[in-house]
Amino acid sequence: MMKMKFSVLILLLCIGAQSFSLAQEATPAAPETKVTSESNKAKNDVDNRIYSLAMRYNDASVAKIKLYELMERNPGNLVYAETLASMYFEMEQYGSAALVSLDLLERNDKNLTALEVAAFSLEQLGALERALPHFESLHLLSGDLFSLYKAGYLQYTLKKYDEALNSVNMLIKDSKAAEQKLNFPKGENNGMQEVSMTAAAENLKGLIYKEQGSNAEAKTAFEAALAVNPDFELAKENLAGLQ
Repeated sequence: MMKMKFSVLILLLCIGAQSFSLAQEATPAAPETKVTSESNKAKNDVDNRIYSLAMRYNDASVAKIKLYELMERNPGNLVYAETLASMYFEMEQYGSAALVSLDLLERNDKNLTALEVAAFSLEQLGALERALPHFESLHLLSGDLFSLYKAGYLQYTLKKYDEALNSVNMLIKDSKAAEQKLNFPKGENNGMQEVSMTAAAENLKGLIYKEQGSNAEAKTAFEAALAVNPDFELAKENLAGLQ
């Protein structure tokens, strides 16, 4: 229903040769490993250049091979795995994206890129119970309101109504939610419309109350959504469905 909002790391490797070289220079190698380090650096430089060319020429298969080689040669540098996870997601290979990101989270459970890819990939795979805690963590660590909305929607879908109400109420109280927009379908085959996140949260709140059989509270929530965005088609339909 909504387009994923996340920062792909593809461009990082396009300028990676320089940044990784600086990182290596920051940690001097021991004398006995100097030759090996220089050899690895040279291989990294070549692989980064090939990766950049592969991305430029839209050859994802070569780009992925180079990422795997860089990951194997530089196990302590997580940017390669982050980029691979993001690439798999962009290619809609959600199973692979989830596996890479979950491996990253085993090493660092606060890795925002891994949390983001894991959350959306698992959701796409239908593993909502597993996706939910990643959305929750993403919000807690970054303050991202879209992740909070996604958490609320999954909580509603999974019938965790108390948790869902807590999430939407947090959104409604946050003044920044009024400044952010979400896209929703506008009637049957009429494209999409943009509404504020506050209106979206009120609409979701109405759905939660409706599922609980609290139609009066649901009506109030749908009306609140329309007070924010009077042309919110989905909220109009939901309100009409109560009558």
